[in-house]
Amino acid sequence: MRRFVVIPVVALVGLVVASAPSSGRVVQAQASTVACTNTTNDDEAINNATAASVPGDEIVITGKCLINGTIRLAGERSYRGESRAGTVIRQADGANLDAMLASDTYLDNVDYTGAPVTVRSLTLDGNRQNNPAAHDVLVVRAWQSVIENVETFGATRHGLRVTSLSANGTALKNTQVNGRIVGNHFAMSGGHGVFVEDPGNSVTDWVLADNWVADSGADAVMIDNAAGWMIRGNHLYGVNGVALWADRLFGTTISDNYIEDFTVSGLRVSIQGEAASTITGNRIFDFPGGGGAFLETRVNYGTGVLAVTGNVVRGMGTGVGLDYQAEGTAKLQLTSTGNLVTGVTTPRQVGTGVTVSAGI
Repeated sequence: MRRFVVIPVVALVGLVVASAPSSGRVVQAQASTVACTNTTNDDEAINNATAASVPGDEIVITGKCLINGTIRLAGERSYRGESRAGTVIRQADGANLDAMLASDTYLDNVDYTGAPVTVRSLTLDGNRQNNPAAHDVLVVRAWQSVIENVETFGATRHGLRVTSLSANGTALKNTQVNGRIVGNHFAMSGGHGVFVEDPGNSVTDWVLADNWVADSGADAVMIDNAAGWMIRGNHLYGVNGVALWADRLFGTTISDNYIEDFTVSGLRVSIQGEAASTITGNRIFDFPGGGGAFLETRVNYGTGVLAVTGNVVRGMGTGVGLDYQAEGTAKLQLTSTGNLVTGVTTPRQVGTGVTVSAGI
């Protein structure tokens, strides 16, 4: 599994030129403020501020913004609002954007990840009722990026999409690691509240912590590649699918999440046949009684190793509490201890190829 990001030489050259002009004078980073006018000129104003910026600059966005074009997120910049209520960026009726805000490397269809970007303290309104052909609210394709104190609501598709693919489907040739998604609210998305898209092996070792994901049309959180991720302290509810679906666990931690009211599954994981992962201290409730699995596993290949400890499951008389499966020729070596399962039809079921112990 890759742990390091290799930035292409062309990207590094671009950064040097931007921060150190030919005169040798170092350009000091600064903040520029864009005061929105609640007209469809606002996206141009924000993009012009980005074009005039240098690495290290902060673009501060204030007021009510109306956009009919995508806001370009350049690497080595920070985009900050006044607060969630003080800065609200709304997609204009009929704009039907692929993304409201998106990393430059996503828009440019290059095969390397973008330089770090930060987005914080603002609200993004997807206005999906008036944009039926739109896609995502916020698209990130940059390593070491931070998404913090952001609210998205009304995405036609996904609230936040972290992806290794570009707008035309170009895949990364390097990695996209070490990002943080912390303290956000993703509400009323038509698809996933948070979608991590990685058909390769690029988007690893991120943190998803202390977020609220509410009323998703599909899964609340869907992570294609959860290798090295720390997924903790999130509250997922009102889910029309799987609340937390994390594939390819490899040294992954899933802990202290509060999951409630799902229709298919509360926590669904698949495990790689190397390393080991932990699922600890989660609260998984389904009071409407959807009848699905509360916590379910499978193994992608080889022998998966997983510790499941101290979780609380509570239903309304239906469903499977702990569903441990390996599938095919794969095997699962599992520690399952200290879990409390009540109010379900089957507290625990164990499939062929699964070895369960209490640990040592």
